[in-house]
Amino acid sequence: MTDTTLGAYNIADLRDLARKRLPRGLFEFMDRGCEDEVSLRNNRSVFERIKLKPRVLNDVSKREQSITLFGHQQDMPVAIAPTGTPGIMWYEGELALARAAKQAGIPFTLATTTLTAMERIVDEVGGRLWFQLYMYADRALSRWIAERAKNAGYEALIITVDSPTFSNREYNLRNGFTIPMTYTPRNIADVLSHPRWMINVWLRYLVEGGLPLFENYPPEVKARVKAAPMGRAMKLNDALDWDDIREMRKLWPRTLMIKGVLNPADAAMAADCGVDGVIVSNHGGRVIDGAIAPIDALPLMLDAVGKRMTVIVDSGFRRGSDIVKAMALGAHAVLIGRATLYGVAAAGEPGGTRALAILREEIDRVMALIGCRSIAELNRALLALPAPLTIAASA
Repeated sequence: MTDTTLGAYNIADLRDLARKRLPRGLFEFMDRGCEDEVSLRNNRSVFERIKLKPRVLNDVSKREQSITLFGHQQDMPVAIAPTGTPGIMWYEGELALARAAKQAGIPFTLATTTLTAMERIVDEVGGRLWFQLYMYADRALSRWIAERAKNAGYEALIITVDSPTFSNREYNLRNGFTIPMTYTPRNIADVLSHPRWMINVWLRYLVEGGLPLFENYPPEVKARVKAAPMGRAMKLNDALDWDDIREMRKLWPRTLMIKGVLNPADAAMAADCGVDGVIVSNHGGRVIDGAIAPIDALPLMLDAVGKRMTVIVDSGFRRGSDIVKAMALGAHAVLIGRATLYGVAAAGEPGGTRALAILREEIDRVMALIGCRSIAELNRALLALPAPLTIAASA
């Protein structure tokens, strides 16, 4: 009988498997934050400060964790966040992760900078598909990509708004990790010391003509992309403003979200612009160091716009209990990024499936232990909140 656990019993186990399999430069790109990684650490430590207050002697023999998100019922209160490197972690990793999401009955978000063309995800996998868009200095390029996603049939568009310029990820410079790949004695030695990745990913792409490059850009743009540290290949738009969001609202007829919001005033502006959902996020601690943890910002965000629009949260979620805490605070859903990326990096589709199974089991177990039968029964009364969250929750 096949062991579907892969020897992994929590997300940390999948992270360890991924770390052993991947070259250091690639693992650090996936795993680390920016600068001194204060935001990265705080994203995790904040969950330790939120305590659970279980209720007992409730009949929890029949439990389910489904939610309705943007009019669609789904089997878990999560969706897959956009991540830019599944296809480097695992051969055609975007397809693997999309299949795992479809099997779990949740949305999958394809990032602009992934290596698989958006149409392939639709044609070969299907399911509930969202697309993430960066707004580049060339606004026409961003509109072209959005139009292509619309024509491909993507259900939702997520515009990332927290990156008007490149973040400072010094480890990418130190490791020489660039897209397209460049070769130095250091990273060649790194790849050679990880033969499973070299054979099953790099050599496999090489045999088929080379590593795909930003397949969701127009051909003429791909031809201009030069090797640069990951995340710096294309100039971002530091002149982006709310008029750009209003214009995108006119272009995109389906569900529209913006990602990377930490201030309730910005969430209110998004609602005024006709945006359907806001994703409370600090980009997993990867954009600005010292930013507030999204879970800290969540209560005020919900109090400001929770009745006007969908409020989703991400960054730092590694346990089912983390997800339960966010849903008890009032989040409408949680985006999962690194947790499922660790799974795909460790074992492809079975790894992504295992990550989601772990989270599903943990959510179910925590719900039972705090006396809840459904996500709808979760509420702030089940939480003991640290002072900043207590103030926010009562404001």
